[in-house]
Amino acid sequence: MIPLPRASVLAGVMIIGVALGMMAALLAAVEVTATVRPDVVIGLVIGVPGVLGMLMILMSSRRWVTAVGAMILAIGPGWFGALTAIQVASGV
Repeated sequence: MIPLPRASVLAGVMIIGVALGMMAALLAAVEVTATVRPDVVIGLVIGVPGVLGMLMILMSSRRWVTAVGAMILAIGPGWFGALTAIQVASGV
């Protein structure tokens, strides 16, 4: 059984995860100047936090570990959304 924290705590850490993902996207957009294929970027941005977060959630034995796993899992959509917004705004 997965130990779940309170709903307000879970929602809060997921909002923090989305914000961290957005900040990571801005940092990556500024720092990375190499041309990277879009499918590789989507795979890394969604896949890596998704796999790490799901593993943490599934293997957790404490509520706080589940919360951290949910935060890591929420980094992916924030990162992807911010990268998408940057692409659209730049007109490339």
